[in-house]
Amino acid sequence: MAEAALDIKNQVIETLRSRLGERLSTSAAVRAQHGKDESYHAPEPPDAVAFVENTEEVADILCLCNAEGVPVIPFGTGTSLEGQVQARHGGICVDLTRMDQVLEVNDQDLDCRVQAGVTRKQLNDYLHDTGLFFPIDPGADASIGGMAATSASGTNAVRYGTMRENVIGLTVVLADGRIIRTGGRSRKSSAGYDLTRMFVGSEGTLGVITEVQLRLYGIPEAMSAAVTSFDSMAGAVDTVITTIQMGVPVARIELLDEVQLDAVNRYSKLDYPVKPTLFFEFHGSEAGVREQAETVSEIAAEYGGGDFQWATRAEDRSKLWQARHDAYYAALALRPGA
Repeated sequence: MAEAALDIKNQVIETLRSRLGERLSTSAAVRAQHGKDESYHAPEPPDAVAFVENTEEVADILCLCNAEGVPVIPFGTGTSLEGQVQARHGGICVDLTRMDQVLEVNDQDLDCRVQAGVTRKQLNDYLHDTGLFFPIDPGADASIGGMAATSASGTNAVRYGTMRENVIGLTVVLADGRIIRTGGRSRKSSAGYDLTRMFVGSEGTLGVITEVQLRLYGIPEAMSAAVTSFDSMAGAVDTVITTIQMGVPVARIELLDEVQLDAVNRYSKLDYPVKPTLFFEFHGSEAGVREQAETVSEIAAEYGGGDFQWATRAEDRSKLWQARHDAYYAALALRPGA
């Protein structure tokens, strides 16, 4: 039985090699790279890696593999933390990184369409001159397709939501190779099942996402970040609750306890007090940001918060949020090898 399954896999690999040429790799190094993400799980490599360049190639692979019962694992940038790319039963890894084109930007309607391999930083670089940006920021420079597949969120979720709220349409290849398109650019629709949100967060179990239609937002006139520490965790939590209840449109709020803050200080070479701490960011007009900051500062003071340490320059804000994004690695560094 095992030999028959191996023969089938080998036949599928040879068929794909005849179609993809050098874009079908069975190299041990390439397979190992595609059998592990950023999590602690041990590598489980696929039998081969296919570097696809369009939706039709993905459909061709899934049609062939479905007919022969060979597993397929989609791969974006490998930055996830849950082991989705592990090839538990071998099979074909479909690497979408070459599908990296921004297909259209509708700046007046605040949306765009991209191939799944476009990364969030690449998209924002492309959008910069339009005055628009895509706000979902999970920390890693993840692919848009992977972010949709895992329903990524990130530090901006408090204001802009998660991928589930910002994906308005998809092109998906189903397991049998059929290509479907869900959703669309219309902001309002009550027709039929919401297939888009069914695929967002499905982690490759329902199909392979190859194109994504996204909401975009205007780059704020002003941005300002702040850090404040508290004597108690309760004070920090109550500050967040009151801020949200009062409807202050804060862009980001992140809570770090004293252990995590100590880890972040060490890893990112910062010197914040080792106490429960909140990181804030405010977006809007100059007057709006100032008003938001004053309101939150007053709320924090009521609950024992210290003075705000401000980061208004772009490089200072980037350093602050990079430290937050590196919190996972900072935590790992607390116990090397654990």
